[in-house]
Amino acid sequence: MAKTTEISIEEKLRQLFSLQKIDTKIDEIEVLKGELPIEVSDLEDEITGLETRLKNLNDTVKDIEKEGMKFTTKISEGEALIKKYTKQLDDVKNNREFDSLNKEIEFQELEIQLHNKRIKEFELSLTQKQDALAITEQKLTERRNDLKVKKAELDDIVASTDKEEKILR
Repeated sequence: MAKTTEISIEEKLRQLFSLQKIDTKIDEIEVLKGELPIEVSDLEDEITGLETRLKNLNDTVKDIEKEGMKFTTKISEGEALIKKYTKQLDDVKNNREFDSLNKEIEFQELEIQLHNKRIKEFELSLTQKQDALAITEQKLTERRNDLKVKKAELDDIVASTDKEEKILR
C-alpha cells in the first residue's frame, strides 16, 4: 500500500488559523499606513499638473510680452512716418498732395492710438497671467511641502513595519 500523507482536519484548521492571524497582521499594517500611499500619489499627480500649468502660464506670459513689443515697434514706426510726412508737407506742390499727406498723418495717428489700446489690453492680460502664475507657484510650493510631510510620515510607518511585513509575507 502506498503511503499517503494526508493532513488531518485538525492540522488543516490550525494552519488555516495561523494563516488567518498572519493575514490579519498584514491588514493591520495596511490600516496603519492608511490613506497615505494614495494621498502621496494624489499629491504627486497634482504637483505634476501644477508644474505643467506653470510652464504653460510662463509660455503665455512670454507670448504676451512679445506681442506687446510688436505694438511698441509699430508705434515707433508710425511716429517715424508722421515725422517723415510732416517734413514732406513743407515741400507740397498742390492741394491733392497736401490732403494725401494729411490723411496719411491722420491714419498713422489712429494706428498709434490703436496700438496703444492694444498695448493696454496686453498689459492687463499680462497682469492677470502674472497673478495666476504667482498663485500657481504658491500652490505648487504648498503642495510640495505637503508631499514632503506625507512622504516622511509614510516612510516612517514603512520603516517601522517593513521588517515585520516582509516576515509575514
